[in-house]
Formats: sequence, structure tokens, C-alpha cells
Amino acid sequence: MTREDLMEKFSRELPGEGSHLAFMPYRGSSREQIQNGISYRDSAVAIILFHNSENKLCTIVTQRQQYEGSHSGQISFPGGKKEQDDPDLKHTAIRECWEEIGIDAGSFEFLKELTPLFVPVSKFLISPFVFYSTEQSFEYTRSEREVAEIHELDLMALYEPESVITLDIPLNKEFMMKNVPHFKQGDILIWGATALILNELKDLLKPDSGKA
Repeated sequence: MTREDLMEKFSRELPGEGSHLAFMPYRGSSREQIQNGISYRDSAVAIILFHNSENKLCTIVTQRQQYEGSHSGQISFPGGKKEQDDPDLKHTAIRECWEEIGIDAGSFEFLKELTPLFVPVSKFLISPFVFYSTEQSFEYTRSEREVAEIHELDLMALYEPESVITLDIPLNKEFMMKNVPHFKQGDILIWGATALILNELKDLLKPDSGKA
């Protein structure tokens, strides 16, 4: 997918919550929950798109450090909660990206905000902001407190049948989530909020019929 193809894709209407619900159908609609007055905290993530040295369209994800919390060790996009000094959520995404991996997303071309996603377990409403970089590689500065590893995903590989699997997730000693959809790329397993956001991105970037 060329940069020109990419720009055309992002000029289209977003796939929306259908992408979220298709990947995890038993969750509720974020929009309906917000309209019904559920309390939430604002947060934002930065989705950086770039063509690597092999001209593959990629994005950057991190693996969180292990900690006492519901998202310990999970794969996520760089991001976090909105701070009082942040003028808006786009700034939050840029700031958090810099703090977590040392990349200035604000210096890249801003493409679009994807559909916000409510995460019931943490009460965060995540706003995903997509940026495009002409760089083919990056020198990362990892936040050792927050980030265990940094990975680059090949986005076009997500359309391969083997890229989506289902696994059972033990939430505690008494409850197991059955047949949870995961994206799989090598040893990287992505589920939960990040997978739902990634699925909307995947749907938006889906190659048109007859094109590679």
C-alpha cells in the first residue's frame, strides 16, 4: 500500500463501532454507554504508521511492564490518561508517545482520529489518533517504568487468516473469558481494547477488491 493509497483510505468514513463489536461481539457499544451517562476518564493513544525499509506498512505497539493492574503485560499503543495540563486529547497522545517510547508523533502528519472506545474494567474512554511518518526506522527511548518491549507490526499481514486466533483468558481464579479474539503476529498476542482499535484500523485499510 503506497502513501497515496493510505491518504485515500483515511479520507473515507470510519468503519466505526462495527469494527469493535465484530472483533469482540459480547461487549456493549461505547457510544450507547456514554449516552446512558456512564462515568469515564479520558485517555488517548498514538497510532504511528510508516513504511519500513522493506516498504511494508507498519505500526508501533508496546508491551506493558508487569504490575498490579488489569492491563499488566498487555500489548498496547503508546498512550495514557489525559493530564490536567493537556490542552486536548491529541496532545495527550503525543505526550504519552514521547514519554513511553521517545518518539515525537507531533512532528508527523496527522491523519485522523479513530472511533473512541470505552474500556469498562478501567473506566477509560480511549481516543485513538493516527499519524503518518516518512521515516523508515526509529531510535526508541523506552520508558523502563512503563514499557517492557517495543514491537513493529506489519499491518498487511493482519489480513492473513492465521493472524486472528481465539484463546481463553483467565481473569481471576473464578472466571474465564472463553474464545477471546486475538491478533497474532509471531510471538505477539494482542487482545482487549488494543485489538478492537486495531481491528477498526484494519477495516479502514482493507485493500480494495483487485488491489494488493
